[in-house]
Amino acid sequence: MRAHLISKVLIASLLGFALAPTAAMADAPDDQSALAGLKTAKVAFDLKDGDGRQMLYRLNIIDETRQSLIKQGVQPEFILTFRGPASKLVQSDLRELSAEERPHAVKIAAKLAEMKRAPGIQSLEQCAVAVRDQGVKAEAVLPEIRIVGNAWISLISYQAKGYAYIVP
Repeated sequence: MRAHLISKVLIASLLGFALAPTAAMADAPDDQSALAGLKTAKVAFDLKDGDGRQMLYRLNIIDETRQSLIKQGVQPEFILTFRGPASKLVQSDLRELSAEERPHAVKIAAKLAEMKRAPGIQSLEQCAVAVRDQGVKAEAVLPEIRIVGNAWISLISYQAKGYAYIVP
């Protein structure tokens, strides 16, 4: 009888721990302190890394950030600029990429097409200087991306207009 009572108490205790909210759940992380009073978040991202896996990872984090801002009541205004070796990853001519990078480039193109239509994405921009220096054909740049004369000039201008500058 006593063993039966002990097992009931033990089971009830275990259930209580399992159902009780944990400290981590009670203090779920949010950004409300930093976002207090903010209505929009203007950011210019400077993407220049030529590693396809890293580029896709960064695009996914940028998109997660965009979605999180919206959920927290802040309207994102994101501009993504591509320059340097990243220019090769945002072209439609996959023959110009190594066999290893081609699958990443396909996923990057799909992600950029999705992001172009997403709320809060203002512009996707490719630097013409990088197109020339990286040997990319202007007509091969993904159609979602607008070619600008010089991404540094664009980034300077966006910062002067109040955009934060982030190099992910």
